[in-house]
Amino acid sequence: MLVSRRHFLATAAAGIALPQRLWSASRIESGAMQVETLSDGHLVLPVDFVFGGMPETELAPILARHGIAGGALEPPCNVTLLRDGSRTILFDVGAGADFMPTAGRLSEALDALDLSPEEVTHVLFTHGHPDHLWGLLDEFDEPLFANARHMMGRAEFDYWMDPDTASTIGEARQSFAAGARRRLGAIADRISLFEDGEAVLPGVTARLTPGHTPGHMAFLIDAADPMMILGDAVTNPHVNFERPDWPSPSDQDAELAAETRVGLLDQLSADGLILVGFHLPEGGIGRVERAAKGYRYLPG
Repeated sequence: MLVSRRHFLATAAAGIALPQRLWSASRIESGAMQVETLSDGHLVLPVDFVFGGMPETELAPILARHGIAGGALEPPCNVTLLRDGSRTILFDVGAGADFMPTAGRLSEALDALDLSPEEVTHVLFTHGHPDHLWGLLDEFDEPLFANARHMMGRAEFDYWMDPDTASTIGEARQSFAAGARRRLGAIADRISLFEDGEAVLPGVTARLTPGHTPGHMAFLIDAADPMMILGDAVTNPHVNFERPDWPSPSDQDAELAAETRVGLLDQLSADGLILVGFHLPEGGIGRVERAAKGYRYLPG
């Protein structure tokens, strides 16, 4: 299903243009399991936020091959939905209404699938950045996915709930810390915390992938075609693959994130795993193969 007739008519009557990729952007079925990515919209980021500090002479031809000429980047935001007949699992919850006007469309995407927030049984967080966490609460500051069990890695939860994080994260990210603490505080009495390597749900294993944030988690999905939900361990389809060893200022610990990325892409390519990336194009579902000095992303 793309856009439900009910949603389309309501939107058209209001004279509002439908956002790009409002519906399920990409889907894969593995046995009884169905995995889809839903568009939460996109971000608008300065080029230097992603590529700042990288060697310009080597960076330029990579950007040219991908048609990046400067200005702003507009990475998509792909929220992963897993359904297997008994569970409806969201990996992250999008940006909500308070981060960027181009993001926060997950509720509309769910409506387009005729899926209500009350039907979601589990919410698993990769990390606490705004585009992954700030959609947690509704306009009344109540949990939007009221019937879901919420789960996050213990190290990530502790980091954002630590009052000292706001003073150590850096001025540019201070609002991230305040926003995460407020939202996680609203569910602190009901959230389940887990560790690296733990089977957080049957068929879903947590994999610590630190660097983008201190406790960032990816999730390995045990299916007929095994896959990994990457979150922001890989954040773009060009430099992160071609030169995964280059640190990026978009990561909180850029050196550690690069080390994590190199090992992760080696595993994904060697094991032939399907990957699902939050900011990768064409729905974010694909594979990776070795190429030249690094790797190549193969969407679809």
